[in-house]
Amino acid sequence: MIADNIKNVTQRIARCCEKSGRLVDDVQLVCVTKEASVEEIDQAIEAGIRIVGESRIQDAMAKHRIIGDRVTWHLIGHLQTNKVKDAVKMFSLIHSLDSLRLAKEINKEAEKLGKVQDVLVQVNISGEETKFGIAPGGIVEFLKQLSSYRNINIKGLMTIAPEVDDAEKVRPYFRALRQLRDKINAMHLASCELSILSMGMTNDFEVAIEEGANMVRIGRAIFR
Repeated sequence: MIADNIKNVTQRIARCCEKSGRLVDDVQLVCVTKEASVEEIDQAIEAGIRIVGESRIQDAMAKHRIIGDRVTWHLIGHLQTNKVKDAVKMFSLIHSLDSLRLAKEINKEAEKLGKVQDVLVQVNISGEETKFGIAPGGIVEFLKQLSSYRNINIKGLMTIAPEVDDAEKVRPYFRALRQLRDKINAMHLASCELSILSMGMTNDFEVAIEEGANMVRIGRAIFR
């Protein structure tokens, strides 16, 4: 069942890439495992999953103790500063950098480990009060302020689109994030080259890919 679901998702990703004139290898699938058991994650790994995304540190640590480094671990949920030490030890990519305070803590803990932590800056592209993230208008200044943190490597941007009944309704948000990324890259800021656009989940990942996503976070379509 899980293997079939993964096959279906990867085929849908491939069709979107073909439609958009992109190579299928351009899009990375992050398998969101926050609702999945260790046994289900094992099945997903056997079916070819290479990246798993977790939202909660404690859950991720418990699963990591059993599964280990057979996969790459991404943190896709909000990160509290008191959980940074554990996060930096475990995750190869943190999708949810959303404040200078958090950046300072990540930098400090990564420096202790002799690690440069890859991160994505979370952008509140929709302006919803219930969502975390930097406002689009503040991103450039935020990135400039991060330039002094030598143990953080800013790889790109992440956003969570509004929940809607029709994926077409969120297309403008995904397009806006891509345009923001392109605008920033054109500025050639010393601190970063934004290569990753993490956007799109089970309900809207196809639209996200069409608008430039190269990392999609999918859970329900795999573990339903």
